[in-house]
Amino acid sequence: QVRLVESGGGLVQAGGSLRLSCAASGFIANLNRMGWYRQTPGKQRELVATITSGGRTDYADSGKGRFTISRDNAKNTVYLQMNSLKPDDTAVYYCTAARGEYNYWGRGTQVTVSS
Repeated sequence: QVRLVESGGGLVQAGGSLRLSCAASGFIANLNRMGWYRQTPGKQRELVATITSGGRTDYADSGKGRFTISRDNAKNTVYLQMNSLKPDDTAVYYCTAARGEYNYWGRGTQVTVSS
């Protein structure tokens, strides 16, 4: 089993920044892709960014140029630096980690951006 614990969410004004962290513990061998998704009420969970164990990144268009995903394999932690935040970024942000075709999920952290 893999446990993912997110931190770093909160309330920020538009234009501000937040850094999310996600620490993985448990049976963490062979976790390849880790990343972040987000969800707002009534909408499907959507991709924010992912990063492989080799450092290859993928971003949703909504975050390109503003968000940066990084990973510390030694600490089994993935980060999401979010700059120039907009009210549309308000959502619950979920950490995910994949082993093969199976995805593990954290419980989420709320990010609220006020206008």
